[in-house]
Amino acid sequence: MKQVLRLVVLCALAFVALQLYFVGRIATMVVLDPQSTAFERSEAYRVTTETGALRWRQEWMPYDRISDNLKRAVIASEDDGFSQHDGVDWDALEKAWAKNAKAEQRAEQRKTTKPPKIVGGSTITQQLAKNLFLSGERTLLRKGQEFVLTMLLEHLLSKQRILEIYLNSVEWGEGVFGAEAAAQHYFRKPASKLSAYEAARLAVMLPRPKFFEKTPNSGYLSSRAGTIVARMKDAQLP
Repeated sequence: MKQVLRLVVLCALAFVALQLYFVGRIATMVVLDPQSTAFERSEAYRVTTETGALRWRQEWMPYDRISDNLKRAVIASEDDGFSQHDGVDWDALEKAWAKNAKAEQRAEQRKTTKPPKIVGGSTITQQLAKNLFLSGERTLLRKGQEFVLTMLLEHLLSKQRILEIYLNSVEWGEGVFGAEAAAQHYFRKPASKLSAYEAARLAVMLPRPKFFEKTPNSGYLSSRAGTIVARMKDAQLP
């Protein structure tokens, strides 16, 4: 019994130590730009392992040197309640759960081996928490840690800083990370000069950046970008 209790205490202490580590890491981001994210490092390893070479484009840009068009487009496309919520959009999460449950039910009824399309309800802050620190696996334990990190980000950093880090680290293609690299890669211009439509196209790419990089003439990409442009005027910037 003592050994079991000791193991429980050690696990609890390890958990607390891990959370304190995360608190320290996030606190430094108030003034220091993160050098890389867990997702970037995993992608660098994957690409290097598969190809023997690493193509990498990323250049940090301060918040005021990223076009407001891109900020509005990303908020309109990914998280229209970003400036108001506390890190988690519970309504969007509930809708995503309901859609995924229906998709799984339809797949079972059709007896298909193709996995159902999973819809995400994550906010920008949740996406940043996952990219900064976590793996891409889908488990309840990882999701729980994501919620903890989301709350830490919201309490330790301003909304503006969260959006700045997100826009500088999110993936926009194979080895293309951050707004500046994306703007140069797709439009041969700095992120500060993106038009509304260019910004909307980049925003629409975010859920599947590698796919849309290979299919730039996608009808969905153009159509959805037009929809996002129409929504951008209502996007509230932090």
